[in-house]
Amino acid sequence: MTPRAATGIGDRLLDRALTTAVARAGAPARIRFTERQLYYEMCRVLRPLHTVPRRIPLTPAPPVRYERFEEALRRRREAGKGEIPGLLEPLPSGPSAGSDVGRSAGAPAGQALGRSAGGPAGPFAGASSAGSDVGRSAGASVGPTAVRRTPEEPDLYAYGLPRLLVCQSRAVARMLLANDIHLEAACPVLAADGLPLDPRLVAGLGRVEGATVHVLHDASTAGIALTARVRADVAGVADVAGVRGGSGVPGVPGVPGVRVASMGLVPRHAAALHLVSPHGPAPGPDDGRALPSALEPRERDWLADGRFAEVEAVPPARLLRTVLRVLRGPRTPGQSLWTGLRELRTAGFMTWPTD
Repeated sequence: MTPRAATGIGDRLLDRALTTAVARAGAPARIRFTERQLYYEMCRVLRPLHTVPRRIPLTPAPPVRYERFEEALRRRREAGKGEIPGLLEPLPSGPSAGSDVGRSAGAPAGQALGRSAGGPAGPFAGASSAGSDVGRSAGASVGPTAVRRTPEEPDLYAYGLPRLLVCQSRAVARMLLANDIHLEAACPVLAADGLPLDPRLVAGLGRVEGATVHVLHDASTAGIALTARVRADVAGVADVAGVRGGSGVPGVPGVPGVRVASMGLVPRHAAALHLVSPHGPAPGPDDGRALPSALEPRERDWLADGRFAEVEAVPPARLLRTVLRVLRGPRTPGQSLWTGLRELRTAGFMTWPTD
């Protein structure tokens, strides 16, 4: 479809809003972002409700349709303004797109990054990208030449795995990998359509005490139910030998100590962050029964109304900062003059050891 020329005041306003959104999306340090993240940034430019105090819960509707955003994006490209810095290429569509991308080295088929089936199209307060292999080395290229390969190191899966991140959205997982979250947090990043998890990953989680699988999902019925799905995949009910608490994977011993935690989003996160929340089809009664009991009644009503908020609606910088903080865990307090004085006071002054 050929985009309309920017002759009206509305088109000019959208073009200016897109220019501002491009500058904001990659701030402050040349962040890589998806096209949908740029769309939500444009929504914040047109309707800056994110500046409202967080104590006032808001989930506004999109101020502009996605089709209008795509038209403005095409007009910008045809105007010869060059490529948008930081914008990731759109993920190819099609049932076989990305079958060799985002796959862990040596993982079986079906472990590619992707959105979980049934997810919406598109602790805050589910198309492929080449080169997003799990555990890839620093400096691996991102391009269309990535091919399926087997691990060169025979002991690649012989180590313990303290943490793992599962994203509902393939695009979000690709964005996190493009910004080297897997390197900074020392954490593999997978997507939900790679479930069930590779048995070697499950075994690696079982070797580390307190290992955690973090689930990053949309504030939707399908997204919130993803945590239970991952928990059932990791913990299972029994393995082939009939051991209770097994991994659900033949030949892999049970891993009852692995914790599966939801990183968000849930409706109260979306309301506190004032995320743009489109309307979708109302969920069925079976979807409502799959929701966790921790959800508040107003959150259930919000979901029953067909509302949802995508992870990509979170500003890119905030998303990276929050994911990194949760994956790294609580930080130990730094050493300072006052903490040193307190330690001296506790140890005593001019005293000899008693033993």
